[in-house]
Amino acid sequence: MAVDDRSTGDKSVVVTGAAGLVGQNLIPRLKAAGHRVVAIDKHPTNTAMLRELHPDITVIEANLATPGDWQAAFAGADCVVLNQAQIGGLERGPFVANNVTATELILGAVTRHGVPHIVHISSSVVNSQADDLYVETKTAQELIVAAHPTPHLILRPTLMFGWFDRKHLGWLRRFMDRAPVFPVPGNGRYRRQPLYAGDFAAIIAAGVARSLTGTFDISGRTEVDYVELIDMIRRTVGARTRIVHIPFGLFWALLWVYARFDRDPPFTTHQLEALVIPEVFPIIDWPTIFGVAETPLDDALAQTFLDPRYGRIVLDF
Repeated sequence: MAVDDRSTGDKSVVVTGAAGLVGQNLIPRLKAAGHRVVAIDKHPTNTAMLRELHPDITVIEANLATPGDWQAAFAGADCVVLNQAQIGGLERGPFVANNVTATELILGAVTRHGVPHIVHISSSVVNSQADDLYVETKTAQELIVAAHPTPHLILRPTLMFGWFDRKHLGWLRRFMDRAPVFPVPGNGRYRRQPLYAGDFAAIIAAGVARSLTGTFDISGRTEVDYVELIDMIRRTVGARTRIVHIPFGLFWALLWVYARFDRDPPFTTHQLEALVIPEVFPIIDWPTIFGVAETPLDDALAQTFLDPRYGRIVLDF
């Protein structure tokens, strides 16, 4: 890992995919460190929310998979946080466009404007046994970044949760408010390593400030079964929903039917299949490496769902 002596703030940082979970958690930390932020995202509703929350930064609404005026925003940047990604969905096109095509165009702008440092938000799925469009295109995306000559830091987070979580645990928590029962596939004993987005954002900010390079697996350091995690969320928010175990096959069929009516479902059959794969990702001492204190899981869940300012903000799908 290489380190730049310039470890203070006052850098110009471009964040792509800035209106999603990671970006929305990262931007307040970059601002607090004294950096100047240019935020780019294509989602109109979430980009408008980002602009409302942070009127003091430059926010650009643009489709990064299409060449445009947004490429000029990289001029004079000290770092690019390459964060845009297609996470869910049923069709190949959006995965290729957001994870591959957009990345190639962003790196073209990095080269053209001589940006000296990249922080790429990859995913633990590049080491997963799962085989779906997300795994395929995130793996391709990381390979593209790794081959680029600009000094880069590659971070591979596990399943994340935190403020602005529109899918994953955020969606599950909101489901608890609407349903008297909470279905869990099979016995629910699927080992997870949830990573608090607040901690991950602090890791990214450290990488930006210190111009760190290298590739790191950033796993949640507390292993917990899926059903235990659901129960922790239920207790944290005081939900009255009852956890009910249903056969895996029935759960899969229900998701399949749901996807016939929703082109962008919050949880797909492919994600269900990935959920039950028995795999655990590497755990490194990222608190020491990046100088970021780990937030205990109970505290992280409370901060996520009970924070008076951000805890109830829900991003659009």
